[in-house]
Amino acid sequence: MKIERHTKIVELISKYDIETQEDLAEKLNEAGFNVTQATVSRDIRELKLTKVSTDGNRQKYVVLQSQEGWMSEKYIRVLQDGFLSMTKASNILVIRTVSGMAMAVAAALDAMQFKEVLGCIAGDDTIFCATRSDEETLSLMDRMRKIVGK
Repeated sequence: MKIERHTKIVELISKYDIETQEDLAEKLNEAGFNVTQATVSRDIRELKLTKVSTDGNRQKYVVLQSQEGWMSEKYIRVLQDGFLSMTKASNILVIRTVSGMAMAVAAALDAMQFKEVLGCIAGDDTIFCATRSDEETLSLMDRMRKIVGK
């Protein structure tokens, strides 16, 4: 549950300008996660979120990323725990996951910002991951194999 919640937090702060822990807790509760402000505070600390200034005097939470690209152990763990198999379909990588984990795995893939990935669509146990070409699909498959060890 914690992995899914952390994945949802990263997804929410990417989608919305979330300024406070209370705002984040509200969004998580709306998404079906029953959390308190104390839980959100711990999650923020564990995910190493920080606030940055937006336009005006407002701030929002973001995940700090290094220049080389940031692959949190949490994202790798989500991929390893949820991944079952993958199949190439031209420039689409079809990824099978444990039931209920497709959204979390797709969010982790998005957060890892692979250059090959144009976008992901996730159901319950299947992800369609679009790339620009057959070659990029093969490259993405190689990178995925190295991460998930399969």
